[in-house]
Amino acid sequence: MSRYATFVLFLTLGIAFQLSHGTEVNVRDKTNQLCLFANLMVNFSVSYEVADNKSATVEFELPAKVTDESTCGDTSSTLKLNFGEGHSWSVNFTINGKMYQADTIVFSYNLSDTTVFPNSVLNETETVAVKTHITDVGVDTCYSCKSKDTIEADKVNQTLWNVLIQAFVTNNRTSKNITSCAADVPTTPVAPTTHAPSTTTAAPVTNSTTTAPTTTPTPTLPTPTTGKYSIKRDENSTACLIANIGLRIGFKQEQMNFDPNGTKVSGSCGVNSSELILTSNTMTIMLTFTNDTKKFRLHALNFTKNTSSGEFSEANTNLSLWEAAVGTSYMCNKEQNYTITSQLTLYTFDLQVQPFGVKNGVFSTAHECSLDDTSILIPIIVGAALAGLILIVVIAYVIGRRKTYVGYQTL
Repeated sequence: MSRYATFVLFLTLGIAFQLSHGTEVNVRDKTNQLCLFANLMVNFSVSYEVADNKSATVEFELPAKVTDESTCGDTSSTLKLNFGEGHSWSVNFTINGKMYQADTIVFSYNLSDTTVFPNSVLNETETVAVKTHITDVGVDTCYSCKSKDTIEADKVNQTLWNVLIQAFVTNNRTSKNITSCAADVPTTPVAPTTHAPSTTTAAPVTNSTTTAPTTTPTPTLPTPTTGKYSIKRDENSTACLIANIGLRIGFKQEQMNFDPNGTKVSGSCGVNSSELILTSNTMTIMLTFTNDTKKFRLHALNFTKNTSSGEFSEANTNLSLWEAAVGTSYMCNKEQNYTITSQLTLYTFDLQVQPFGVKNGVFSTAHECSLDDTSILIPIIVGAALAGLILIVVIAYVIGRRKTYVGYQTL
């Protein structure tokens, strides 16, 4: 999708937050209509490892020079800014009926950038995916939050304030209607409520026999349908990220197959980081891939599901799965399962994924997982067959010689 964006960004490394300046973004679609607006202030505080097993902490903002990879859609939009030497910050928005929300903030930072991370002992790109507090925003309103909102994750704190966002703009102009965050809404003190003492007499306890409930065994789930997903940089280009995968999710001692039918696919392709976001009616799965210029891997997974008791959300931003050389794909046809967190397990079937270096929209040579690799088994099987054949010939020869010898003795 063609788009144009205007940015007002300033860099302040190691300076207090109150000196920060805002970032204004106007994203336009291919017809030059405004489709996403954001004006906000963001600061990062990142701890990283230096020599002698020590750590250092830096604070910085979005810099002046960025590369815009934002996209707009009818039901899903992504604000994504790449900056510096391999850093990026993105927010994904989705519509649910007459409301929209920000699902996930993804921040990737390159520790080999010595300007931002001096004396770092690591040179890889780290990715942090966190849930936002931007929810239940009316479609025709702007979300506003002047208060500081700090979102904490392992080693990374992100502080947002003076936020004004309309993720789905209509009629080429932002709305004058505002949905304010809870921190900006003044609270009214509530007078304490006095309850009269209860005069209810407890019913007498009688002995009774209860039958233990019969437990029904959990039915075996069928193999999930394999979904075929792809991400394009714009409508006129071929796919830059492709994935074929059947998914089953295990959470809270429950398992559920992910249905690709009707799934909304979004995400982005970057130089060092790419995202694939799958959103169904009940759940959202975000896969974040990173590379070190030689190999890529699944680095982060964020899972959210709407349940009868509320929203269930789990994430792991320190994975190292599905590793293969950049420019190839990773493939594993057999069932695999991964413990993402103590409450979340991922099962994959008929998996093939390539998040970088896709040419002509098709998979490159595949790096097969160990479960699929039969290159070692074939020589073993052939060798065993030959050994068996040789053994049979030797036994037949010995028996034949023995019979001949007995015949000579009889004569």
